[in-house]
Amino acid sequence: MTSQTPQRSAGPEKAARPLRVLAAMSGGVDSAVAAARAAEAGHDVTGVHLALSANPQSFRTGARGCCTIEDSRDARRAADVIGIPFYVWDLADRFREDVVEDFIAEYEAGRTPNPCLRCNEKIKFAALLDKALALGFDAVCTGHYAQVIVNGDGDRELHRAADMAKDQSYVLGVLDDRQLAHAMFPLGDTETTKEEIRAEAERRDLAVAKKPDSHDICFIADGDTQGFLANRLGKAEGDIVDESGDKLGTHEGAFGYTIGQRKGLRIGRPAPDGKPRYVLDISPVDNTVTVGPVEALDVTALTAIKPRWCGAAPSGPGTYTAQLRAHGGETEVSAELVGDELQVRFTEAVRGVAPGQAIVLYDGTRVVGSATIATTERAAAVA
Repeated sequence: MTSQTPQRSAGPEKAARPLRVLAAMSGGVDSAVAAARAAEAGHDVTGVHLALSANPQSFRTGARGCCTIEDSRDARRAADVIGIPFYVWDLADRFREDVVEDFIAEYEAGRTPNPCLRCNEKIKFAALLDKALALGFDAVCTGHYAQVIVNGDGDRELHRAADMAKDQSYVLGVLDDRQLAHAMFPLGDTETTKEEIRAEAERRDLAVAKKPDSHDICFIADGDTQGFLANRLGKAEGDIVDESGDKLGTHEGAFGYTIGQRKGLRIGRPAPDGKPRYVLDISPVDNTVTVGPVEALDVTALTAIKPRWCGAAPSGPGTYTAQLRAHGGETEVSAELVGDELQVRFTEAVRGVAPGQAIVLYDGTRVVGSATIATTERAAAVA
């Protein structure tokens, strides 16, 4: 499909009048620079750090998320330097219910969720935005690399960042037109390296200039997802089988595996052809993990549920590009909304597509919307 040529937004980043802006400050360099740019543009900015952990007693030692006490203090120090008011808002209960418990339930059901996408949908641009609007703020500002652009009809669109290497529009694909109307991404139109962002932070005397980026899942401080799930769900020994159902080994919980996984299978004997095996299927009903050759991962079509559109829902079939992972590439697809389900067919087969993941559709650089993968169709079905 071909969208109209978008014009640069006259919205939050380029507003004709100063806006009351609530800047979500994680304690990292991106959100600090975003808040500083919003303030420098003349907006009335207030910083807020979201306390998402009920017990954030860990410091950075051994922690790689964005929810520690030290992160809160880093955010406060950045706000002091920028010269803006700063608050800490406790959203731990909402975060636990909408993100953490959802994450656990999805893995327990044999699916592979994206908690960052869910956090954007349920926390930053739902709970936080609703509270901000109730308090009289006009926009929520974050350090995401994406762009809100106004098209020729005056409608707001979500687009990829100017710098594709840092684009984060995939995890924002859940935002609807109401949320986009109050979203501000001051870093989205910046074609600079991360080193240049850090240099800018240093010029602004922000102490977070050299702070390492957060990776992994923020509520799993040590990065051990399998250990976190085992602690919450308990170990449950089951079989690892091949495509014919022959037992190859055992596991301590099917929830510890994802479609396309190669490492950590602990299979006692190699495949007859000597090639690596990959996880093809996860069955929580009988606690079985099926493995096989990489070719068996080829997916030609999928059905996705719970679609969310960044604007009006598309009508009829269309051709788009799709992204299936936060750091994945694009692939061409044909897609059509049939009832409440998104039916997608790939021009060329793709591998490692797992139920629970999000598929985000693009029309050029514009984000059309996203949906949660429910089922996949493979070139070679699992026996």
